[in-house]
Amino acid sequence: MAVETKYPHVVLDEHGVPMVEGTTLKVVELVAEKLAYGWSPEEVHFQHPDLTLGQIHAALAYYWDHAEELNRDIAERMRRVEELRRAAQRELSPLLSKLKAQRLL
Repeated sequence: MAVETKYPHVVLDEHGVPMVEGTTLKVVELVAEKLAYGWSPEEVHFQHPDLTLGQIHAALAYYWDHAEELNRDIAERMRRVEELRRAAQRELSPLLSKLKAQRLL
């Protein structure tokens, strides 16, 4: 069951994760996109036409009031991505070595 917040359009899911109300989009995911691509709220809206500008601005307001916590979440997500990237490179390295040996790369 979602819990209302003082931010219209933002609810906390059963695990306490802030979500854009009526969607499956986590506030941290919206913010990560905005930060990664330098998007304005209008560009976020263009990329997510299913969201209203009100939902986007509410999510961003929630972020700015909880930036430290959400920035830690973003950093942890990036750490996990980097860990998975390194693991994938290790798994592919025998194949890459073989292709390089055959001068296919």
